[in-house]
Amino acid sequence: MAKANDERARIDDLLAPYRIDDPKSFQLSKHDPGSTDGVKSKAAATQRLTDGIQRLTDLQTRLAAQETYGVLLALQAMDAAGKDGTIRHVMSGLNPQGVRVVSFKSPSTEELAHHFLWRTTRDLPRRGEIGIFNRSHYEEVLVVRVHPEFLAGQHLPSEATTGNIWKRRFREINDWERNLVDNGFPIVKVFLHMSADEQRRRILARIDTPAKNWKFSPLDVKERESWGDYQHAYEDMIRNTSTKYAPWYVVPADKKWFARLVVSEALAATMIDIDPQFPVLSEARLADLAKGRVELEQSE
Repeated sequence: MAKANDERARIDDLLAPYRIDDPKSFQLSKHDPGSTDGVKSKAAATQRLTDGIQRLTDLQTRLAAQETYGVLLALQAMDAAGKDGTIRHVMSGLNPQGVRVVSFKSPSTEELAHHFLWRTTRDLPRRGEIGIFNRSHYEEVLVVRVHPEFLAGQHLPSEATTGNIWKRRFREINDWERNLVDNGFPIVKVFLHMSADEQRRRILARIDTPAKNWKFSPLDVKERESWGDYQHAYEDMIRNTSTKYAPWYVVPADKKWFARLVVSEALAATMIDIDPQFPVLSEARLADLAKGRVELEQSE
């Protein structure tokens, strides 16, 4: 027990600067996207991530066996912030049967015909699963806010667009997330916070490196024109939707190795809190085990 408490305290020490516990005073400009506070070096972070993946493997095994909780990791970020790489590295040692990744692109005609939370509700993890949203329901208060023409494509009734639609959506998202948490589906919400200069370098690398050319989209360059609008949208989103039951983690993402470690530890903290356990077998099931052993031994 003491070891587990020490481990959780170590995780909390790393996460504390990046977990938004006081959202009303949150200012994105005060968070350094190049920070690596809490880790001495890339080598130390890599070793800690390796150890953390082993811990997550154990927790995932128990989560799947218990089938009581499902965990959702929601990743939001600007283009090239490293969402795909984070998913690949953090989940590298887990059983793929217990992990489901869903990437949310521009909504389809079918998705636009439903409430804005419909498509994410449809793809929530089952009990016993870890679900990962590469982008998420928060696109509806980010890209749709920066590009209000997308709102017109949702065919909302006039009364749904009067007043402050973003405040209303924040409330609806908070209610939706509270319902999930109350029913055994905790949410880990991560914003990979990258600087404009680092994004520029990564997009240029996609252009200059043949093996990365396939990653380049002209839209990545076009969207940089709205950088300031996105920063404002992210700040307002975090102020209004970082809650005690589903806080945001604003993770410095200029150093990919650091971002991956913090995301891994945020997921681990949630699963440690759940503390999933292997099922306790009934007397009848224990009798079946004993009978099975006898039959197998006699069949040699």
